[in-house]
Amino acid sequence: MNKRRLADALVIVFFLFVSLLLFLFIGKRQEGSKVRVMVEGKEIGVYSLSRDSEYSLNGGTNTLIIKDGKAYMADADCPDKLCVRQGKIHRNGETITCLPNKLTVTVIDEEGEVDLVL
Repeated sequence: MNKRRLADALVIVFFLFVSLLLFLFIGKRQEGSKVRVMVEGKEIGVYSLSRDSEYSLNGGTNTLIIKDGKAYMADADCPDKLCVRQGKIHRNGETITCLPNKLTVTVIDEEGEVDLVL
């Protein structure tokens, strides 16, 4: 019985260690400088996170707000409004997706690249 408890404890310690490593790795993501907006897989714009502004996207179906270095979807005409509830993004690789309107907003770095995302 003691060998089994030891094995269980080792498995728990292993998963805690892996979780800690993942947390540290994900926590090191850099702040992004721009957002790339794509509709149906085609880039329709790249906007700076350093300039507060409001954009009507995809023929007015979505409203993107950039304020204080963060971007968020303020309004959408989709039925579930999941994109509006996704919150503010500002770290490289973070994304807001509106599936009904086939729209994505992704934070990118100065060179237009996204860091490795798990």
